[in-house]
Amino acid sequence: MTYKETLFFIGRCLTITHEQHNKILVENQLKLNTIDWDSVVKVSTGHYVFPALYCNLKRADFLHYLPSELVEYMKHITDLNRERNQKIVAQAKEINELLVSNSITPIFLKGTGNLLEGLYEDIAERMVGDIDFIFSKEEYPKAIEVLTNFGYSKVHDTTYDFPMFKHHPRLQKVNNIAAVEIHKELLLEEFADEFNYTIIQKDSQKINGINILSFENQLALSIIAKQINDNGFHYKNISLRNAYDVFLLSKRTNAIVAFDKFNKLKNPLNCFLASCYEVFNLPKSLEYNATDEIETYLHTFDEYLNDKTLRNRHHKKTGRKLFIKSRLDIIYKSLFDKDHRNWLIKRTTDKNWHREKLIQLGLKKPKPTS
Repeated sequence: MTYKETLFFIGRCLTITHEQHNKILVENQLKLNTIDWDSVVKVSTGHYVFPALYCNLKRADFLHYLPSELVEYMKHITDLNRERNQKIVAQAKEINELLVSNSITPIFLKGTGNLLEGLYEDIAERMVGDIDFIFSKEEYPKAIEVLTNFGYSKVHDTTYDFPMFKHHPRLQKVNNIAAVEIHKELLLEEFADEFNYTIIQKDSQKINGINILSFENQLALSIIAKQINDNGFHYKNISLRNAYDVFLLSKRTNAIVAFDKFNKLKNPLNCFLASCYEVFNLPKSLEYNATDEIETYLHTFDEYLNDKTLRNRHHKKTGRKLFIKSRLDIIYKSLFDKDHRNWLIKRTTDKNWHREKLIQLGLKKPKPTS
């Protein structure tokens, strides 16, 4: 199976709980016994949907078509992820109770928000990294102080931190399973005026005493996190983890309506929706309004899926461009912003940083470990 064939097979599998036409297609393909399961494991793991794949195949009663050793492995990983997510939910509830008792109310975001809201039939489906939540800019400093006093400390204990626009450096607490990200913004500066705390707070919903985004804003953020914050719009690729969230949320709200309020973000949002529509084999809930821009995006998206060499070349070229742009942005901001200027001076005079760079360039050997 090619990468594209594997991606599209996994995409269809992720919808079989809700899409009967895909359930029939997947079962017919499974009966042929031609699936390259090594490729499926590799791609689904890389896209962080391995447990979700297992859960959907299990609900459809398709596991008997799979090699027994693979089923056993999938069950093991899914059980571990369920246990992890149960701990994440408990940690998030503890954080919420702590902050609310200090008269500040977090709105939980992304994967943790989805878990707390009950988006998945099985809590094991979603692989979650950090616990993300957002506050108003007025409450943001107090939230950091409260969590620090509660025992949370920086994951990377540096003497100086990059001046973050969106969130505080990640925090962790001994014996807690997940790091936390305290946000004051959702997006990069260029788009922050279109999607921010003030906007999402107006129609946030409270479930079991915990604030989360409205379904429309959950759907939008699931795309924006990939397309804008992770530069997916530039790379023209897809994250099945985000796409699966978008698919499930499209069953609760109208995606096209959810995008009506946006201006600069509308095209990146619709392009991702269109790629989800293709990869998941045309679910009605993911239908989009076609435009010339979207069709051009899909054409390029498809080209990269079909040609590994072209895909890798574009990824490297785009990565270099974005890296150079980010470094030029830092230099420009340091001319006008004290925090950026201080960070740049400390970084460029940091002997440890210089040593790391020399090692990366192969100009210095790392110290031997004992």
